[in-house]
Amino acid sequence: MGRRKKIVQECERLMDNPEHIRNIAIAAHVDHGKTTLSDNLLAGAGMISEDTAGEQLAMDTKEDEQERGITIDAANVSMTHEYEDTNHLINLIDTPGHVDFGGDVTRAMRAVDGALVVVDAVEGAMPQTETVLRQALREGVKPTLFINKVDRLISELQEGPQEMQERLMAVIADVNELIRGMAENMDDIPTDWTVSVEDGTVGFGSALYKWGVSMPSMQRTGMDFGDIIDLEQADKRQELHERTPLSDVVLDMVCEHFPNPVDAQPRRVPRIWRGDPESDLADTMRLVDEDGEVVFMVTDISMDPHAGEIATGRVFSGTLEKGQELYVSGTAGKNRIQSVGLFMGSEREEVDRVPAGNIASVTGLRDAIAGSTVSSIEMTPFESIEHISEPVITKSVEAQNMDDLPKLIETLQQVAKEDPTIQIEINEDTGEHLISGQGELHLEVITQRIRDNQGIPVITGEPIVVYREQPQEASREVEGQSPNRHNKFYLTVEPMAQEIVDAIQLGEVSMDMPELERREALQDAGMDKDTSQNVEDIHRTNILIDDTKGIQHLNETMELVLEGLQEALDDGPLAAEPVQGSLFRLHDAKLHEDTIHRGPAQVIPAVRDAVHRALIDGEVRLLEPIQDVRIDVPSEHMGAASGEIQGRRGRVDDMYQEGDLMVVEGIAPVEEMIGFSSDIRSATEGRASWNTENAGFRVLVDNLQREKIMEIRERKGMKLELPSSIDYI
Repeated sequence: MGRRKKIVQECERLMDNPEHIRNIAIAAHVDHGKTTLSDNLLAGAGMISEDTAGEQLAMDTKEDEQERGITIDAANVSMTHEYEDTNHLINLIDTPGHVDFGGDVTRAMRAVDGALVVVDAVEGAMPQTETVLRQALREGVKPTLFINKVDRLISELQEGPQEMQERLMAVIADVNELIRGMAENMDDIPTDWTVSVEDGTVGFGSALYKWGVSMPSMQRTGMDFGDIIDLEQADKRQELHERTPLSDVVLDMVCEHFPNPVDAQPRRVPRIWRGDPESDLADTMRLVDEDGEVVFMVTDISMDPHAGEIATGRVFSGTLEKGQELYVSGTAGKNRIQSVGLFMGSEREEVDRVPAGNIASVTGLRDAIAGSTVSSIEMTPFESIEHISEPVITKSVEAQNMDDLPKLIETLQQVAKEDPTIQIEINEDTGEHLISGQGELHLEVITQRIRDNQGIPVITGEPIVVYREQPQEASREVEGQSPNRHNKFYLTVEPMAQEIVDAIQLGEVSMDMPELERREALQDAGMDKDTSQNVEDIHRTNILIDDTKGIQHLNETMELVLEGLQEALDDGPLAAEPVQGSLFRLHDAKLHEDTIHRGPAQVIPAVRDAVHRALIDGEVRLLEPIQDVRIDVPSEHMGAASGEIQGRRGRVDDMYQEGDLMVVEGIAPVEEMIGFSSDIRSATEGRASWNTENAGFRVLVDNLQREKIMEIRERKGMKLELPSSIDYI
């Protein structure tokens, strides 16, 4: 019997015992060594050869991942590990580190209970480290820390035991400060989730040279940092690996310190599900009951050329089996499961059943998208998975041959299904399709995959940056009138406090919540009590407050009012860009007695007109997306590096030394950062490493407002003259 078959059989045997299951993700900043570490763990579990671990990058299963040397898609693997004489089943997800693929990390966190955060010993905690920690804690996922590349401190930086210890303790302190800061506002996160060497929740090592240590392993093997330095300096890395193998240290830490589903689900379910906590369904999820109703949360959709669409996710209750007919949230009818399986890296192994507490892959759920709730009875779906950043860059994609158009449309729809952080706009009339994503690399990867995997030759346009519109001050009350002049709406708008906008973006406030809970969340974010009681709608990050009193027929017209509002907010008055961060108040309305005179053709234009007038009166301005930029560079190139930021309408906020490198931190507009990678390479002779992270939107400087608005209007084929009321720009 093959080794893989044996592992699959052992996994099947362990699936029914949730106490011995660990669902974990490996997450880190880009290039801190996650995938190399995953290779070590696979080798330790006997799934790949020891000799090729670290070079094979078994979890980077796609060709473009191997070529670029980065993880693009989260990859799943199930393995077994013996700890304290008991075999454990470990379902692991290796996640991407690059900021453009952060959506995969967010979705992976929904499926797991523990996150192994990897940090480079030389670079320390980086911006993306902070992001992955926040993603983990928001999902109620417990972190532990592995400090990788410790060999570089010995061989490159020539540090002694004392210096090394100080540097490592500083990294741990930084990570704990991040955890404490984030957990402060989360009531259900235990205070002891900080990591510590003494507890054994911190490991150290080198994924490349396959050795690792932790406090428990040092006590077991009798090795200390002095021995490690001696062996590393004497180039006896093989001996180091044999005496203290990395996979044992990390997998022991996973079994010892990460919660099993029985411990985790009672805490996690209330965090991600807003259904009735007293119901039988809530009980079966809390108890991880494999005999209960099926509840499966889809966190990932991928395409297999043979099996078709594969939905991967977490089974919270019940048991998934071939042939079951299940409901998919948000769609009518049922889907029939064609097969259930486990992922072993790039291979998928079919099994008969997958019970609660496990991560499963399923075929046959044709209506599911990443984020769907799949269940055997109709139920309140899980909270939608909130992504920390939103699309900021757009490219047009056209098929080179018109014959490929249907196939291209189908592929784009599939892309949107697989990756919810991508937005697709399909224009059947012009044959032009717009893809919006997290950054240049994100769109580059998607378009390359359309060309290579689907064999569709496509032409892509220049990257276009996504803008927003927002009022800068409170407006006076304005009137919107319907075309037949029988209906009138009176509105005001004001900019909303950033804390409230953040709460909406993070999913802490939504219209899906029970009213009382939403009120409290808005008040916590700083909204006054009276206003929070009258929230009628939340669209994107805009809120409509109904301040009217006893107006006849308003109730039955409200749906049309919301439609008009949403239409107006999707296309702002300046350049038809989405409006954000605005608080609208409906003060009064005059409606015609007769239903026929207050239909969609009358109400929607009237509300749209009122919304745009209010925004113009509130001095609406164009907002541009910005990025935090960090550049690590030798000191002689520091001037060139900071010049690259300042020359792009950016701002340098900080410069400091870290080891033998200078760090330059600042912010710059996304539009100006297009093409940054080649420019920074030539400016610093290829010696800079950098990363960017989306940092939201800021008001575009006044002297560029008119020029940019005209440019966008021209691109969209709109009238070039602005309404006379926009005279402040």
